[in-house]
Amino acid sequence: MGKGDKKTRRGKITKGTFGVRRPHKAKKYKASDQKGSSDKK
Repeated sequence: MGKGDKKTRRGKITKGTFGVRRPHKAKKYKASDQKGSSDKK
């Protein structure tokens, strides 16, 4: 558990990789889609 551990978020940041613990981008589109869909109707 630490910077050398490939399975942890901190280890992935150190290594420069992405995965389940560290996705490329946070998914924010769901909240914006709900607001947008109600405006369109």
